Amino acid sequence: MKKAIFPGSFDPLTLGHVDIIERGVTVFDEIIIAIGINADKKYMFSLQERKKFIQETFKHEPKIKVLTYKGLTVNFCREQNANFILRGLRNPADFEFEKAIAHTNRKLSEIETVFLLTSSGKSYISSSIVRDVIRNDGDYTGLVPNAVRVK
Repeated sequence: MKKAIFPGSFDPLTLGHVDIIERGVTVFDEIIIAIGINADKKYMFSLQERKKFIQETFKHEPKIKVLTYKGLTVNFCREQNANFILRGLRNPADFEFEKAIAHTNRKLSEIETVFLLTSSGKSYISSSIVRDVIRNDGDYTGLVPNAVRVK
């Protein structure tokens, strides 16, 4: 079974994430969307909200699981018997950043990183941009799936 971990903070889940996940399920038998927990990071949405957004968005996709984890992604991959890490790339800066992480992960383990390019119509979307739009009372609904709504 080809199992991939798609790690991130998903604060919040965006249409860019959804694009990579939906295309990833055509490549892998199972994708675990892994919400990383970092006690030092300030999140806009709680862990429970972020998990709910993802579960609601992919409730009809049996190849997707949503889990949380702490620590190194490669250790979580081993715990889940996943041989792949799935990552999305929006631009050259993402590539340079992700390449360094992928090389480090490969040095620490036998886990392979697979990159998918974000579809051109979604390549400008990032969680940080969405959070900024929300903070400034802008219309964020075209940047996120329907499950992501501010109360």
